[in-house]
Amino acid sequence: MTTRRCAAALSRTFLARTTAMAMGACLVAGCGALPGGSGGSGGADTLTVMTFAPVNSKATNMPGMPGMAKAYERWVNSKGGINGRKLRVLTCDERNTPTGAADCARKAVAEKAVAVIGSYSQHGRAFLAPLEAEGIPFIGGYGVSAEEFQSPLSYPVNGGQPVLVAGAGHQLGRACAKVALVRPDTLAGDSLPLQLNAGLKANQMGPASDIRAAEDSADLSAQANEALAASSAAAPAKGGATSAKDGKDGKDGKDRGCVAAVLGARTETFFDAFRRADSQNRKPQISSVLGSVSQALVDRTGGKESPFEGAYVTSWYPVSTDPLWTQMRNVISDHAFGDNAVDPDDSGAQTTWIAYTVFSEMVKRFKEDEDLTGRTLTRKLNQSDPVKTGGLTPDLSWRYQDMRAVSGFPRMVNGRVTFQVVQQGRLVAQPGGEQSMDMTKTLEQAPRSS
Repeated sequence: MTTRRCAAALSRTFLARTTAMAMGACLVAGCGALPGGSGGSGGADTLTVMTFAPVNSKATNMPGMPGMAKAYERWVNSKGGINGRKLRVLTCDERNTPTGAADCARKAVAEKAVAVIGSYSQHGRAFLAPLEAEGIPFIGGYGVSAEEFQSPLSYPVNGGQPVLVAGAGHQLGRACAKVALVRPDTLAGDSLPLQLNAGLKANQMGPASDIRAAEDSADLSAQANEALAASSAAAPAKGGATSAKDGKDGKDGKDRGCVAAVLGARTETFFDAFRRADSQNRKPQISSVLGSVSQALVDRTGGKESPFEGAYVTSWYPVSTDPLWTQMRNVISDHAFGDNAVDPDDSGAQTTWIAYTVFSEMVKRFKEDEDLTGRTLTRKLNQSDPVKTGGLTPDLSWRYQDMRAVSGFPRMVNGRVTFQVVQQGRLVAQPGGEQSMDMTKTLEQAPRSS
């Protein structure tokens, strides 16, 4: 080696060692966070998380969920953060496509999020794979995809659509002689008849007619006519003639046809077509679930004069007027800054609120000097005692002993539903019925969709 080459080699070695020492000193002094460390891309004292939902899709949109997440961020940071850690909330438009869901998950990975919280997507396989690869927990999804109840890194706060639809079956099984179900012609929609029928079977009812609809269809008149025909085909239940007093069968009162529609944002389109199809004014009992029917929808379609007046609705949570929601309402009022998408009556915003409540309670269980990453948060979720949500749900825990024996949904830990009805233009607790019910046992007896 020449003298010049030797000098150059020594110079490179000295520079590399000097740079390494400087970087080490900077990290010790707190100049930045290590990749994958507790602070993600926001710094050592910042917790980066994400909330995603479809916002500008042609089907169901849930803008209130990312809106609620941003309001929660402003609220907790105005109080100094969570245990002194600033919260950084990223939002993402999932676009109601597998590609959009995967893109949001990859963005969460790239930004070193420690969790994805209170989000909505039908495409569980698309978004959970990237999160699982990086050990990022998915806390409090809306529950519309089966994978949310299967992935070991998913921590649902409600029973998702399965318990809502099973609850609708229970609700209709006590009042109807025949039921027609209108649902999306999607993979997620394929399990809905099984769940509804499980609720009907618990009340000695036969299976519902299964009517499929394209998820983004703007014309549902064919499905409306089919549902009207199927629900009108009911013969009076055994036990004698119809009572003149109440128009129902004299023995068990179940001679009425019923129609349940679970179509997300297209539920309004369906019932508008259904009302026009019912030219003979037969008025079968109509039913849906929160997320497909909301207080905002009832208000927008006429309030007391709404076509949803009298509709049965199942929910995971107490009615929106319950005082248990007071803190959430105050946060929306003070920190949503006029974002009309954040509606305290919306089940999406409610789910996001509960999911962030769970996240905050888990963060408080970390010691001040304890490293908080996606993997350490997952470990804490797997091992911790139950989390309280202020009475909005039962206490929640995802330890092995807390899992339920629901086929296809092993991560379900909360099977509770509440029974509501649209009365005088408001969603209220159903008079004379159960205030709430755990649908776990009912779902345990339901067959698994293929």
